[in-house]
Amino acid sequence: MGSGRILGAGAVLVALVVLGARPAGGEETKGFFHEMVVAECQYLNGTERVRLVQRYIHNRQQDVHYDSDLGHFVADTELGKPDADKWNSQPEEMERLKAAVDRFCRHNYEVNEGFTVDRRVEPKVRVSPMQSSSLPQTDRLACYVTGFYPAEIQVKWFKNGQEETKHVVSTDVIQNGDWTYQVLVMLESTPQHGDTYECHVQHASLKSPITHEWVLPADAARGKMLTGIGGLVLGLIFLALGLFLYVRRKVSGRGAGGGVGLGGPRSPPALPLTWSRCVAGRIAPPAAGLLKQLRLLRLGSSVPSTASAPCSPGSCPRYPVPQPHSPLLLPGVAPCLDPFPAQLFLGTGAGVVPAPFTPPRTHI
Repeated sequence: MGSGRILGAGAVLVALVVLGARPAGGEETKGFFHEMVVAECQYLNGTERVRLVQRYIHNRQQDVHYDSDLGHFVADTELGKPDADKWNSQPEEMERLKAAVDRFCRHNYEVNEGFTVDRRVEPKVRVSPMQSSSLPQTDRLACYVTGFYPAEIQVKWFKNGQEETKHVVSTDVIQNGDWTYQVLVMLESTPQHGDTYECHVQHASLKSPITHEWVLPADAARGKMLTGIGGLVLGLIFLALGLFLYVRRKVSGRGAGGGVGLGGPRSPPALPLTWSRCVAGRIAPPAAGLLKQLRLLRLGSSVPSTASAPCSPGSCPRYPVPQPHSPLLLPGVAPCLDPFPAQLFLGTGAGVVPAPFTPPRTHI
């Protein structure tokens, strides 16, 4: 069948090789001719209706075919027209192909029916969650259906007894290479505690559909709850720490900015100073008016020019020297200083700053 055509193609190939046909570029022609014949037997309701289609393909292009329902050849390209006319004019070729419907198609159906048409392999079903790529905040439930035969199968998703159709994605039925198939059907959803999901599978190998149930594991729900609580507690801790540091900085800023001049904005507050009067090496309390004006001498203060007390030469007022971390100097307990000028020490600790000061001399 078709041998004349194949010989003709071979003759053309031999002619090209013998003549050394070359293209315009001068290079020798390289290539081959690919001739293929495909016979298809199509069945309806077993062998109740059988159709034979025989296709002739030249260099991957079908140029002529035979259809048993038509009873003759049909040219598909100009290259196939001469062959179709020739074979249709041969009665013996037409009779042979007509007989092939019974001799080839129906016969092979009976031979192969047991391990093809009647073959049944039950599917295996597995459901597992996976992260969705299109919706980052949504989980994806995957129903894996594998190892079934024949290829026709129906897979559905149900949530709490209601069929899901909007967010269902399915792959094509894929061949495994061992006369079995597989398919993957996914449902994009966000499972909540108490929800029930079912993957429903119908197949010719099953007496009744397979229903595979999936629920959110209790430990997963508990884990999500603990994660949320932990995040909340951690956030509250950081909030409290930030608030504490903010308040502390505010309080420190107010304390440092109370004085002016000597120590700058971060100097500690000055010690309160009082005045004493020394007469002939003995300590005497200061005058009431002077004590009233100079009772709390703070950072940046100045001694009033009117503050004076009667004093004789050699017995004028002298001023206490507060030492770092020393208690406050009180009237009547402070030592006398060397003769003028004296210095007032303002502040405590590392913030003690000497402040030159020369009080007015007065006479008692």
